[in-house]
Amino acid sequence: MEEVLEHPTKWECVTCGFEWPKEEVPDQPIGPRVVKDAYGTVLADGDCVTLIKDLKLGGTSVLKGGSKSKPIRLGEGDHEISCKVDGIAVGLKACFVKKA
Repeated sequence: MEEVLEHPTKWECVTCGFEWPKEEVPDQPIGPRVVKDAYGTVLADGDCVTLIKDLKLGGTSVLKGGSKSKPIRLGEGDHEISCKVDGIAVGLKACFVKKA
């Protein structure tokens, strides 16, 4: 829509007069990010985790379920965990690990 009036707390359609509130988008997240493993246990930097299933890597490599990681680092993005498993540096989603 191109015919919209902007007011301090609301928007207004010029054609029909319909009004709707402006939605506030928070600039900062509400609190610190909490990362949980597949069983709901909260993970922190320095924890060791175990894979709960086999994970295929690009090509023919496979990380076997039950493999233990070195101490992890938590990060942003869809792969929350950075660690080494079997000597390979990987980014993992928390839903594929459990706290060791």
